[in-house]
Amino acid sequence: MTKANTDAAGWSVPEGLLTRIAGRAPGYDAANAFCAEDLDELRAAGYLRIGVPVEQGGSGLGLRATAEVQRTLAQAAPATALGLGMHQVWVQAARSVTARGGAFLQAVTDHAADDHLLAFGVSEPGNDAVLFDSSTTAEPDGDGGYRFTGTKVSTSLAPAWDVLSVFGKDTSGPEPRLVHGFLLRSDGGVEHLDDWDTLGMRATQSRTTRLRAAHVPAERIVRVLPVGPTQDPLVFGIFAAFELLVASVYVGIAERAIALAAEAVAARTASDGTPRSQDPDVRRTVADLRGAVDAVTLQVDALTRSVDEQDDLGARWFPLLVGTKARAVDTAQHVVDEAMRVVGGSAFRSTSELARLARDVRAGQYHPSTRDSAARTIAASVLGPLG
Repeated sequence: MTKANTDAAGWSVPEGLLTRIAGRAPGYDAANAFCAEDLDELRAAGYLRIGVPVEQGGSGLGLRATAEVQRTLAQAAPATALGLGMHQVWVQAARSVTARGGAFLQAVTDHAADDHLLAFGVSEPGNDAVLFDSSTTAEPDGDGGYRFTGTKVSTSLAPAWDVLSVFGKDTSGPEPRLVHGFLLRSDGGVEHLDDWDTLGMRATQSRTTRLRAAHVPAERIVRVLPVGPTQDPLVFGIFAAFELLVASVYVGIAERAIALAAEAVAARTASDGTPRSQDPDVRRTVADLRGAVDAVTLQVDALTRSVDEQDDLGARWFPLLVGTKARAVDTAQHVVDEAMRVVGGSAFRSTSELARLARDVRAGQYHPSTRDSAARTIAASVLGPLG
C-alpha cells in the first residue's frame, strides 16, 4: 500500500485512514455497495473542506494539490476516489470562478465549509453535448426559480449527497437558455433508481436520477447561459476541475498497478531459480509502463498548476484538458492490462486487486470527454471547425 500523500500543503489523507479505506474497497466492490464508511471517516478528517479557504475552516488546497490527494486516494480505492472526487470538482470549480472575479458559486464553498456533500446531476442519456445542451426541461416558476423535469444518468454519490447540481433547458423565451441551479436533498422531486450494477467503480453508486418538477428557488439559480459552447467561467471551472481530477484518479490506478506488478515479480522465481524481476522482458515492460505513467502525471501536474495560476492559454485550454484526460485513461488501461500479463495467472482471480483494477479502469472511457469527443475537439483546434 502506498503512503499517504504528504506533498499537498495543508492536508493529507491520514495514514491509518488510507489503510482502512484500502481494506474496505474489496467488500464494497463485492457487495455493490456505496462507500459509506469511507465518506464518514473522510468527512470527519476534513476531506470535504480541503479546497475551502483557510479563513472558512478549510485547508485552502488548489486544484494541483487536490489532484495529488485524489491520486493518492485512488491508489487505495479507485471507486471511493472517483465518487467523492465529484464533490471536489465542485469545490475547485468554485475556487476557479472566485479567482477569476466571480461570486456566483460562493454558496458551493459555503456548503463545503459546512461539510455538506456536493454532487453532479448533469449527464443525460444520449446527450453528447454534456454542458452545452440539455434534454431536461427547466420551467420558470414566475419568481426567478425553476422546476426541473428530466432524467440524469451517472449521478454521483446518489445515496448520500446533500446538495445536487442540476441544469436544464428553458424554452419559454425567444431563445432557449440553459439554467444551472442547486437542489437540497430536503427539496423533494428527486427519485434515484437502484440501478448501479456495473462492471467496475461499483462503490460510487452513480445511479440514474429522475427529476419530477424538482423546484430550485431563485436564490439557488446560479447561471443562465445560451445553448452551445461557451467560455463562461462556470463552464470553464467545471470542465477544468472535472477533466483533471478524473485524470488524477486514473493516474493513481496506473501507479497502483505498477506497484502490484513489482511486488508480484519480486516474489516469483523461474524454474531455474532465476528471480522473475531479473527477466529482461519483464524489466523492459515495467520500465515502459513507468515511463508512460510519468508522462501523463506531468501533464496533469502542469495543467492543474496552470489553472491555479490562472495562465492564459486561450483557445488551447479545451484541447489540452480533454486530451490530457483521454490520454490518462488510455494509459491507465494499458498499464493495468500489461501489469496483469506480467504478473500472470494469479492476477486473473476475481479476488485479485489487479483484477478489480482491470474492471475499475474501464470506466474511464465513459466519463466526458470520451476519446472520440476529445479527438474532435483537438482536430477542430488544429484544422478549424467542420463545415
